[in-house]
Amino acid sequence: MGHNSHTALIDALNGLLADLFALYVKTKNFHWHVAGPRFRDLHLLFDEQATAIFALTDLVAERVRKNGATTLTSLGAMAARSRITPQDRTDLDAMEMVRELREDNIALVTAIREAKLAAGEAGDNATEGLADDWTDQAQQRVWFLTQTLA
Repeated sequence: MGHNSHTALIDALNGLLADLFALYVKTKNFHWHVAGPRFRDLHLLFDEQATAIFALTDLVAERVRKNGATTLTSLGAMAARSRITPQDRTDLDAMEMVRELREDNIALVTAIREAKLAAGEAGDNATEGLADDWTDQAQQRVWFLTQTLA
């Protein structure tokens, strides 16, 4: 594994970790604040998705550590690295929440694909293989959110 490809892999994984944490927080926020006629369904969907996203954070962080590097260590570091736009409003319409989460999960698919590409270039076949599952999970969330908007 070349130094440049290893550095790129760690950077991609830490960026993915930041995106996952940000998306977890946003999804959990929407779980707490969703309201309206579809409250129960969306409350449960957001909680289910937040739980799945949070589970991925540990897997990604462990890939960084298994590659001999350190993870991002604070909320500030993660916020600075994340490409997920924060949402502080608690009064969004339920379908706007769904739209935001759909777009964020689409962005997450891109981040996962970047990490997979970096893993391939660095010769990290374990991360490369795991990324396929991570992509599938994010695509399933996109699918559920898209169908909710239909």
